[in-house]
Amino acid sequence: MDDESGDVDANDPYKAPEIENPSRAVQPRRRSWPWIVMCLAVAAASVLYRVLVLGQREQSALMFIGLPLVLAILLSLTPRPKSATGMIMKGMGLALLLFGVLLIEGFICIIMAAPLFFLVGYIVGWLVDRNRKRDELPWYNDQLRCGVLGTIALMSFEGATEWLSFDREETVTVEQVVNFTPEQARAVLASGPSFDEGDLSLFLQLGFPKPASIDGEGLAVGSQWVIHMAGGEGKPGDLTVQVVKNDSEGIRLECVSDKSHIAHWMDWKSVSWKIESAGNGQSRISMTMEYDRLLDPAWYFKPIERYGVKKAGEYFISQTFKNEWSE
Repeated sequence: MDDESGDVDANDPYKAPEIENPSRAVQPRRRSWPWIVMCLAVAAASVLYRVLVLGQREQSALMFIGLPLVLAILLSLTPRPKSATGMIMKGMGLALLLFGVLLIEGFICIIMAAPLFFLVGYIVGWLVDRNRKRDELPWYNDQLRCGVLGTIALMSFEGATEWLSFDREETVTVEQVVNFTPEQARAVLASGPSFDEGDLSLFLQLGFPKPASIDGEGLAVGSQWVIHMAGGEGKPGDLTVQVVKNDSEGIRLECVSDKSHIAHWMDWKSVSWKIESAGNGQSRISMTMEYDRLLDPAWYFKPIERYGVKKAGEYFISQTFKNEWSE
């Protein structure tokens, strides 16, 4: 009720609430826009991902550089976030979670792709945040931004076609000394390994298919060995190899077929064994593996694959000549 002076009673329940700053009243609604844009950007990236898969370009740099570049640019358009870099990092994390949960992608693919996604996202975010500061050299900012984004865009086309690809042929050699004479080592090799998953290196336990068992015996030319791969990412499949050479110089087996999920990352060509005497009843075992790298970009995936193949070779030798190592 009004008092005698005509003022409105402060305790009046019908009194309209006062708004000190009208701009603050709509602020929560504005804050929702960045998340809406983030969801739309992730949805667009998901569509682009499916396009790359249907076009059989999921192994090229378009997947591992081009896709995060598009995602980062879309996320950078978020309406005035405090930090474009922070928003992009959140969006990248959300996108990777969606790829892993909603799109049912393997854990190992997420592990391999995450560093590239966050690297590209950080670069784009840093450029956007730098530009918003509007320092004393805006023309330098424009040139820097165009140069960096143009370079990343060009890098994303690696592997899209063969003439845009670097050399894919790789050779990795592993050597160990075992407590067998060369004749004994050949006999042990002819009987094949017995796999023990507990001896796998930490890297090979990240989600790669693992050798479960092996069928075959003998090293006569024409003999075939079938390694059954199971566990990890992908469905179980067999790697079949055939002996094509066995003489005093060494033993060579070539890949006949690879139905395991490993064929998604590399194309096995051959494996060669060389057994030489190391004296004192010991032998030096050299295992040389040849394959073609299928993932791009080369500067990122080449060292990762070479390391993985090296660990696989060490594991195969250890399982073939179990408990007979000599440093």
